[in-house]
Amino acid sequence: MFVNVNTAGSAPARGSLRARAINGSLARVVNPAFRITNLGSPQIISAMRPVVNQTLNLFSPVPPGTRTEPVRTRGDDGQVRGEWVWGPRVGQRRVADTTVIYYLHGSGYVICSPRTHRGLVSRLSRRTDCVAFSLDYRLAPEHRFPAAGDDTVRGYRWLLDQGYRAENIVVAGDSAGGHLAMDLLAANQAAGRPQPRAMVLFSPLMDPTFGLALAREARGEKDPIIAARSARRILDMYTAGAPANHPRMTVSLHPADDLPATLIQVGAREVMADDARFLHASLVAAGARSHLQQWPDQGHVFQMFPMLTPESSQAVSDAARFIRSVA
Repeated sequence: MFVNVNTAGSAPARGSLRARAINGSLARVVNPAFRITNLGSPQIISAMRPVVNQTLNLFSPVPPGTRTEPVRTRGDDGQVRGEWVWGPRVGQRRVADTTVIYYLHGSGYVICSPRTHRGLVSRLSRRTDCVAFSLDYRLAPEHRFPAAGDDTVRGYRWLLDQGYRAENIVVAGDSAGGHLAMDLLAANQAAGRPQPRAMVLFSPLMDPTFGLALAREARGEKDPIIAARSARRILDMYTAGAPANHPRMTVSLHPADDLPATLIQVGAREVMADDARFLHASLVAAGARSHLQQWPDQGHVFQMFPMLTPESSQAVSDAARFIRSVA
């Protein structure tokens, strides 16, 4: 069953000329460099973090008028870190009967932070008129599985402790953040904890083995930036040999599960396009309400980059419309 979301005008038959030109250039320049770089080295990751983060900040600007408030609090079972984000003209209210967006950033469990994703989170906040809490979870290689997942569960419980009811929480995330969202569902299900009202997932990682992505590449479908084998080496720095069938690594969905309404957006050119399709099919098979948007000629988490592709703004507007429809 599909969520009835008004997506008129979304996901056209072809991507914009700007998106096609930029992705074509990236495919010729960045993707080959990504393939030959030894990204499995912790030293390389540490050296890359500042450069990657600064680049993302440049191409994903924060809207003027955005307000943030850092969170550093310690509970009985560990620390919760992150930041509250209010988009321009979003009110300061943080009360139990209002919707809160719980945002889980990507990238591969090794880079990025609430700061790199502040622009995207702010735009989502502005278009929903909702406050967002963006989690600052621990990163690999310094912290291995299930550290980030534990931080995600701890952040969700903290929101409940702040007075937010589960039915007023919308979990949103991109890439590895999508995998964390599924980890959260599994942990909630195991603990008998109430699930969030809804999820919005941008280019979610579903298969931690990258088998779906590798098979896609073998068919000749290449991501403009990300090579599946290199991405798997990066993810291995977090998973650290954890079995792929671990219930918090590969989440199994069942009709008896309490599953939130979900919107999944994916770029049709990207490495994890089949992950998104598989997750959508799994949700539908389990009886969940799910809607999948496949955006032609778009790359991984294109929603972050309004300067590079005009579809970014349109996709975020669709995500906001979905959140308002279920709130």
